[in-house]
Amino acid sequence: MKLTVKQLKDRDPGRGTAVIDRTALADLGVSSGDFVAIEGREDGRAVAQVWPSDERDAGHGIVRIDGELRQAAGVSIDGRVTVTPTDVADARRIEVAVPESVQVRGNIASRVRDHLAERAVTAGQTVGSSVGIGLQSHGSSRHPIYVVDTHPEGTVVVTGETTVDIADRSLEDVQDEAGPSETDAPPSVTYEDIGGLDEELDRVRETIELPMRHPELFQQLGIDPPKGVLLHGPPGTGKTLISKAVATEIDAHFQTISGPEIMSKYYGESEERLREVFDESEENEPTIVFIDELDSIAPKREEVSGDVERRVVAQLLSLMDGLGDRGQITVIGTTNRIDAIDPALRRPGRFDREIEIGVPDRDGREEILAIHTRRMPLSDDVDLGRYAENTQGFVGADLESLAKESAMGALRRVRPNLDLGEDELTPGTLDSISVTDDDVRTALQGIEPSAMREVVVETPEVSWADVGGLEEAKARLQETIQWPMEHAAAYDRVALEPAKGVLLYGPPGTGKTLLAKAVANEAQSNFISIKGPELFDKYVGESEKGVREVFAKARENAPAVVFFDEIDAIATERGEGASDTNVGERVVSQLLTELDGLETLEDVVVIATTNRPDLLDDALLRPGRLDHHVSVSAPDEAARREIFEIHTRDRPLADDVDLDELASRTAEFVGADVDGVCREAATIAVREHVEGALGTEAVEDIELTMDHFEAAIDTVAEGGVEGRRTEDAAPEVD
Repeated sequence: MKLTVKQLKDRDPGRGTAVIDRTALADLGVSSGDFVAIEGREDGRAVAQVWPSDERDAGHGIVRIDGELRQAAGVSIDGRVTVTPTDVADARRIEVAVPESVQVRGNIASRVRDHLAERAVTAGQTVGSSVGIGLQSHGSSRHPIYVVDTHPEGTVVVTGETTVDIADRSLEDVQDEAGPSETDAPPSVTYEDIGGLDEELDRVRETIELPMRHPELFQQLGIDPPKGVLLHGPPGTGKTLISKAVATEIDAHFQTISGPEIMSKYYGESEERLREVFDESEENEPTIVFIDELDSIAPKREEVSGDVERRVVAQLLSLMDGLGDRGQITVIGTTNRIDAIDPALRRPGRFDREIEIGVPDRDGREEILAIHTRRMPLSDDVDLGRYAENTQGFVGADLESLAKESAMGALRRVRPNLDLGEDELTPGTLDSISVTDDDVRTALQGIEPSAMREVVVETPEVSWADVGGLEEAKARLQETIQWPMEHAAAYDRVALEPAKGVLLYGPPGTGKTLLAKAVANEAQSNFISIKGPELFDKYVGESEKGVREVFAKARENAPAVVFFDEIDAIATERGEGASDTNVGERVVSQLLTELDGLETLEDVVVIATTNRPDLLDDALLRPGRLDHHVSVSAPDEAARREIFEIHTRDRPLADDVDLDELASRTAEFVGADVDGVCREAATIAVREHVEGALGTEAVEDIELTMDHFEAAIDTVAEGGVEGRRTEDAAPEVD
């Protein structure tokens, strides 16, 4: 049967598995667990164990195999292969060779057998192994293992009864005898190692892979294929990984250029090194020339003071203009500072495509976590989906770091029980190591999302259940912020543009900041918190630059909520200031431009809070900017009762505590005052325990009584509440 090859997704690659839909399996006459031969072009052949696919592939004639099987079958994604049922005998004995750099400690035969279990192997085949137990080497965690001999001969399947022998010769010795072409190592990076970037990967493939494999398509259309692709986005999102995977999958020569290697103090040597790279690429085409951090060697010529950088940019421009005569050479550039690259490089004919590699969404993060924990012994209590929801703003590199730190936490936990003086650890000790939910949660606390490291960011842990009262304000915020992100199709249906921003105004302590955190958490968005004074800088232009960078980060990490606490500190009425620098007016103008400028805000919402709305610039409050104005007023008695319940739910209350009475006795108290009453009552209880009873009572006997709350109410009333009674109420916003 002829089937089309697709990427293996949602399965564990490196297991010699082919996933085929049930209809094709029935037509082939095979069932789950049987073996099939997959034959591509150029005499490529692989044997795989088949398993049924899900409903998405039904009736499409698709076989999903990993990069290792694609290499063995001599086929790429979207290629056609012939799939034939085949019989595979059980292996009684196999002999394998490992690389010279790998140090064998103890008997690892059982580990190799477990890794190859239920897998079809053939003498002369090189398979990738993640067997790290007993194998010590520097570099990748995957090691090539070469199958020297099998008994019986031919393709066999490894079982629990198979005897595995480790050859005395290294893999390099076997390669010298058989020739490198007979022992090609499995690909180190394949499309299965990239998560959360399906759409971006498809665009890269159509730009690079298609012209290299089928240039006749472009000749038929009468157009030149793209010469260059510029991948841009925050650091750690997978730009370099995509480039390496594409080079591996299309079996292209891969040339890497880095800035420090090119630059030289001698006149003309930098350009010569650049020419040498392209000359070598021409000799080994098809070739991918990979320029990492392109902005370091090709900055804007008008902004650099050195002559070397200008000459290197000019040389690179001329080399890319000459690629049409060089054949199948594609240049891939990566940068996280796309605006710093010389504009001449970004025109069509040089870097034809600019593809943004952005921050992954929730599903993308779960896919990335699954990739990095693919061969990690996770305990059953680890829920990757829950961590994908709680890692807004994390890029692929952050999630990889999370997986590594979780594993280090597991090692740190079992290290006291290990005898590090032993030559080798027992299999029982090794099997007992597992990564638990506590390890992952502890690791998560120490990792800061790198894509948003330059701005103040936090993942709120506040939900609607933590907000007492304020039902009308909560409903307006849900309607304005949460609904557009969760029900985008409904807004598209009625052609309704979501609100750009919300202004929360009211007396201090009523819960404005708490509301902003709760809605960011409920909408599963990144939360960027900005305090007004931190944007101001003594140098001209730096304050406006700070505003631009905040919104640039928000766009990169959308969906995001940008929270301006006390916005009256930076957005006061223009024309009222007496300063000669007018920095406040320029910041307001920049803020207006970002909210309602030519560059639209997609999935970015601004929340601003103030208790002095009369000081804000009128232009900021018009529709299209801070669209909705939500009053957050002092709570009524029912709301105060709910706030008391929230702040006392984790505290030990005595039987005489009546929350209804407390709510009735705290008229004119705002939410912060109620919180202060609960904390003061707890403080009094601890003081009595330490001083009154001299610590003789058991800690478990401490309770908060009604007397404690009455004393706390008097203390708080003498402070903030009495002081506010003499102040005028905050003006309303029209």
